[in-house]
Amino acid sequence: MSLFGSQYYNQTLRRYIVMFGNMFNDMVVQRLAADNTVVQTIGVPLTYSPKEKYLARLAGDPNLDRPVAVQLPSISFEMTNMTYDGARRLSSVTKNVAHNATDADRIRSQYVPVPYNMTFMLYIYTRNADDAAQLLEQIIPFFGPEWTNSVNLIPSMGITMDVPTILNSISSEDSYEGDFMTRRALIHTLDFTVKGYYFGPVRTSGVIKRTQVDLGIVAAQSNTNVLYGIQSTSISDADVARTGRSSRVVLTPGLLANGSPTTNSAASISRSLISANSNYGLAANTFVYTDGKKYDPVSGTDNLRIENTQTTRFDLPN
Repeated sequence: MSLFGSQYYNQTLRRYIVMFGNMFNDMVVQRLAADNTVVQTIGVPLTYSPKEKYLARLAGDPNLDRPVAVQLPSISFEMTNMTYDGARRLSSVTKNVAHNATDADRIRSQYVPVPYNMTFMLYIYTRNADDAAQLLEQIIPFFGPEWTNSVNLIPSMGITMDVPTILNSISSEDSYEGDFMTRRALIHTLDFTVKGYYFGPVRTSGVIKRTQVDLGIVAAQSNTNVLYGIQSTSISDADVARTGRSSRVVLTPGLLANGSPTTNSAASISRSLISANSNYGLAANTFVYTDGKKYDPVSGTDNLRIENTQTTRFDLPN
């Protein structure tokens, strides 16, 4: 059992990582002849990997004549940091609600998410400056400085949000420091901020389709204060228990057969046919009683009230 009562996994972080990677997937560079005709088109592989790990792979292949080497150009990315963004905080008592498609008498609910900014680093590795320039020109114009993706964050709730990705800065470095046999790698680092949200668990609960409130006029007893001789009235729990109902207010959803909302319960279809996402109205009915009965929530019936009595048992020893 977790600290907060239940285990859940919305796969929100995974969706942000997939979203970010999809923006830079299937990129290509072209090699041109002197007359600007395309002589080669190279697909650029994309991996989720830190820059240091990728450089270690390059350093482990120093010989240019090895049959298989790490392909350049290449792109890798990683998420490096998350920070809370209080400026985008929503009211913590607000809930998102969605109806249950398979059960009209139950709904799903979830509190509004908390905002976090995630830092993503994108690394472009090339052997020559022209390949790097091509890749940068395919990225930079679309961030002014942000690009927005629509992401289906919570499919079970139908929550799709626009997630901005902001390009903060670009830096460059050249790892070529050895002899002619050392493999060169130009590295361009792009710093991004993804402004996302994280959601809590989705909970399922029943739908209240009938509300009943019983009202009663309680006869208060008069009490005399012994010390000051002041007479006052007070209502005790026993007084309430002795008092029967005098009226009852019942609230139910109202929906006509044509799908229009109504406040007339007599004209409404059965409440069992009204689902949580129906466009229903509220029908209020008031009933007046003089029978002195009280509602028993255990049995769900109206019963005559029972006066408190004291029973003396003669089989007990004195």
